[in-house]
Amino acid sequence: MSLDQKQHYRYLEIRSIVIQAIRDFFTGIFYLEVETPIRCPRIIPESQIDPVNSEDQYLQASPELCMKRLLSKGFNKIFQICKCFRKNERGSNHLPELTLLEWYAKDDTYLDLMDQCQGLIKFIAARLNLENQIKYQNKIISLNLPWQKLTVRQAFDLYADKSLSNALSDDSFDESISFRIEPLLGNTSPCFLYDYPASLASLAKLLPGNPDYAQRFEFYIAGIELANGFTELTDPFEQRLRFETENKIRKSQKKTAIPLPDKFLADLEKMPEAAGIALGVDRLVMIFCNALSIDDIVTFTPEDL
Repeated sequence: MSLDQKQHYRYLEIRSIVIQAIRDFFTGIFYLEVETPIRCPRIIPESQIDPVNSEDQYLQASPELCMKRLLSKGFNKIFQICKCFRKNERGSNHLPELTLLEWYAKDDTYLDLMDQCQGLIKFIAARLNLENQIKYQNKIISLNLPWQKLTVRQAFDLYADKSLSNALSDDSFDESISFRIEPLLGNTSPCFLYDYPASLASLAKLLPGNPDYAQRFEFYIAGIELANGFTELTDPFEQRLRFETENKIRKSQKKTAIPLPDKFLADLEKMPEAAGIALGVDRLVMIFCNALSIDDIVTFTPEDL
């Protein structure tokens, strides 16, 4: 059922407040807001994301490469709210044209990003006068309770019907995460799912002393994945190998290989130790609006155009 005009206006009003709160939060902790091109000749080769072409270039799936190149040029704390594009992504929680928030900081790790997520969500909740709790559908998520932290291995042991190693070997990791684990995350307090298998974190630094896992996490509220963050890999040789691996996977899936982003790889040699994260603004607004579908919190859906 479509929203009436009054309710739609209210959701868009909340969206505006959330986006302004995001800007106020980051400028308040001395981050610089930046804008980078959304149309690029080179993008990240990813086996799970199909790019959207724009003539002989690509529409970005993320501003990550350009923002990390800025880190390499001395911009130490930066954030951006921008449009990104994903082919063949459509559903109640998915849009092919989405709004992402990304932020990066020199010398931070994925643990710092978790703390910043917590600060950001509490800041927005206070701006919306939500008294440290979020009501989403039939769930009440407390922001005052300790926020849940689970390693991926712990989540498989607790909630999945097979071990993590078996899910990786039989290529059912994504299915197990989506149907067995995600619905149980972040339903009483927000949840961080962290320490992903290294094979599933192509841009993340590996765990010291345990190279089977990477310093990557995903962030959940009410069973909905909102963000993906990690301690950044800064080794250009290793990064090139990982990009090549992603292209090999794409070829095995009968997909076109993506040209490697050579200028990014060159700048990576000068990039400092850092951490970065992408957070889906549309999904975040959907949760703060208590809206059942992402369609309800945008001005126009693709089908409306």
